[in-house]
Amino acid sequence: MPIEPVNKSSEYSQYRQQIYASRTRHKLLLLTCTVAIMVYYLLFFEFNGLTATRLAEGLVQLSQYFLRMFVWQNFSQWPLGYYFSQLAITLGIVFAGTISATLLALPLSFLASRKIMSGFWLTPIGIIVRRMFDVMRGVDMAIWGLIFIRAVGMGPLAGVLAIFIQDAGLLGKLYAESHDAVDKRPSRGLSALGAKHLQKHRFGIFTQSFPQFLALTLYQIESNTRSAAVLGFVGAGGIGLVYAENMRLWNWDVVMFITIMLVVMVLVLDKVSEILRKKYIIGEDIPLYQPK
Repeated sequence: MPIEPVNKSSEYSQYRQQIYASRTRHKLLLLTCTVAIMVYYLLFFEFNGLTATRLAEGLVQLSQYFLRMFVWQNFSQWPLGYYFSQLAITLGIVFAGTISATLLALPLSFLASRKIMSGFWLTPIGIIVRRMFDVMRGVDMAIWGLIFIRAVGMGPLAGVLAIFIQDAGLLGKLYAESHDAVDKRPSRGLSALGAKHLQKHRFGIFTQSFPQFLALTLYQIESNTRSAAVLGFVGAGGIGLVYAENMRLWNWDVVMFITIMLVVMVLVLDKVSEILRKKYIIGEDIPLYQPK
């Protein structure tokens, strides 16, 4: 039976037509999304009364604020000791709240893990713990600060409790997801050796999720350093209180100085985090054995 020759040129032309057709669809989709975004912004500005004149006036005022920020008048008379003490209080609030949240979130994360809490009796417990994490992290840190200010009064304690509650929910969820992503084979091997449940969780799961645990905790410390400044605006103590006082008095030079201090503090924390990541996550090279 004769074999019909395959027309490769026709197949190649059809393949090229399919490629060009898909590119045309992608271009149309990109154009549609771009037009939709532009229409959204135009409608948003029109609905909220943001005109070009108002935008120009705002840019002029913003430029004036920036000029005031970089002209530091009577710097030698500033209460620098008070500023640095409030910065130290902010660091104390951040570390106390974050470390306390970590100590609570880590054991609860095992109860929220779908891989660990699998079973007829364990699954409902995991669902309850996950919903509790949703409630804790679903409320903004500033709202928690206002709630605790009414409960314990103004001061650093309210800031610590606000960071503790929100970070416990956020870190608990992230820790649980890192537990779910680990490989099951080490736990199975430990089960074959007769290990108990706590030993399997410690050496089979947490050993694998520890890099994520450390990375998330260090990042949250950096993030809370920035967020703690907002807590001061609501009366939770720290450098945010100095921010609020000087913004009310239009002391934009002091605001810039405090901003620079916060940026330097974040840079120092980032460097410390980098050192810890290299040591405990990336690890160090082990030299091979070389016989003499």
